[in-house]
Amino acid sequence: MGRSLLRPRDGGHARVGFVELFFDLVFVFAITQISHTLLEHLTWMGALQAAIMLAAVWWAWIYTSWVTNWLDPERMPVQAAMFVLMAAGLLLSAALPHAFDKQGPAFGIAFAFIQVGRTLFMLWASREDAMLVRNFQRILVWLVASGVFWVAGGFASPELRLWLWIAALTIEYVSPALYFQVPGLGRARTEDWTIEGGHMAERVGLFIIICLGETLLVSGATFAKLDWTGPVVVAFASAIMSSVAMWWLYFSHAHEAASEAIRHADDPGALARRAFTYSPILVVAGIIVVAVSDELVLAHPGGHVETAVALTLLGGPALFLAGTAVAKWALWQRPAWARLAGCTALTAGSLAVPWTTPLLLSLVSTAVLLVVAGWETLSSGRRQAWA
Repeated sequence: MGRSLLRPRDGGHARVGFVELFFDLVFVFAITQISHTLLEHLTWMGALQAAIMLAAVWWAWIYTSWVTNWLDPERMPVQAAMFVLMAAGLLLSAALPHAFDKQGPAFGIAFAFIQVGRTLFMLWASREDAMLVRNFQRILVWLVASGVFWVAGGFASPELRLWLWIAALTIEYVSPALYFQVPGLGRARTEDWTIEGGHMAERVGLFIIICLGETLLVSGATFAKLDWTGPVVVAFASAIMSSVAMWWLYFSHAHEAASEAIRHADDPGALARRAFTYSPILVVAGIIVVAVSDELVLAHPGGHVETAVALTLLGGPALFLAGTAVAKWALWQRPAWARLAGCTALTAGSLAVPWTTPLLLSLVSTAVLLVVAGWETLSSGRRQAWA
């Protein structure tokens, strides 16, 4: 019998493999596609469709991260499976801009293939581990059920497609909360979701880096095409600083503390489900919306602030702060008061919209992110000094 495809559990940190990083590059394309699609359809319906696309992309990625937490990425069969998933991910990403139009079948089939195909591979790869086999049998039942809605939605009319894909996402997102309960197979126990916490925290951190990099790519590409007038240069500087502030907020001491918390948790599976499976999607959504707002301000720094522009300028940073606050609560059950105060300040900023310009509103939202990050850093330093 061949060597197991599962990672050896020796108590140390399970490093992220190069094939995992290679796989993540596909999602640079996916995140860029979502950002551009939202920019081109800056309406309530466009925002809803972008949210559905983001929820699907995130779910495909985070499920793969759970699987590679168990699998050994140095084994050739695992790498081959990752390459197949990458090809399907590229097809999914390419179909994103027209997923609610002519490319619906391609998107629906690609997503269902990723979810079901990865689960089938995991069943084979973990065949010697009875607990994992039973767990992925349950998962397969749920994903086959959602896959029916993904494929059917792809071939349905655009109006019906929206509802079928919402139903598919509901199945996908509810199933872990219900412990993948299936008649005859029972329900899973989070204690059985044996994960390596440091690896999971690192994987999610790398995805956040991808998203932050996407905001800089969008800003840099837009800035390169414009005349470098004073307002445009200031708008570009604001875009850079907002990305820096978001990096600062996410990769502060709290990120390392989160890795340690999940590594030493009594029930790491439950903690990973709360803090690294559900919570980060708000963070990713905030980064994407900030990328859209940066491009809008670079193109038109002066003049009246349109409602859609104001919502992206204030809503993007607010989503990011809210997402990180939710993640902190999921980990430690403590409110992140500074981040919640930042959300309040951004909400209050909407009162100034009639008397400001896109550039000024961009500077205000960036300043809020920097102030929150700076305050938390100083507060942390004071606590360590008194410790």
